[in-house]
Amino acid sequence: MNCAVRYYSRSGNTKLVADEIARSLDIKAVSVDDSAGKLNKPVDVLFIGGALYAYGIDQHLKSYLKEIDAKNVKKAAVFSTSWISKHAIEVIKEELKQKGIQVADEVFYVRGKANDTQIKEAQQFAKKML
Repeated sequence: MNCAVRYYSRSGNTKLVADEIARSLDIKAVSVDDSAGKLNKPVDVLFIGGALYAYGIDQHLKSYLKEIDAKNVKKAAVFSTSWISKHAIEVIKEELKQKGIQVADEVFYVRGKANDTQIKEAQQFAKKML
């Protein structure tokens, strides 16, 4: 199964989760503001994550979501970290659905920085989404 992990992280918390999801799949997580983040070939599952910043997702992630070619994503799985709210998950899911991308109902969320238990849960989430 072909998968990709993309994220945007200002504090490093979402990056930590993205890296663990990717590690469990033997792939590399890539930030959406990295030129290597663009999906140049179709994936079965796109793991996509970000956080809430001032009532919305970061502009880098927002732009990335608008540029995704729905033909390159069979299914998306959303994850997020934040100190305040899970709302970023709904924003990300809605952007993907508007493009016609199937989005998994189950999501992964960490309040704050992921601890050892949550790291294992992130890895389990990744495998469950396959």
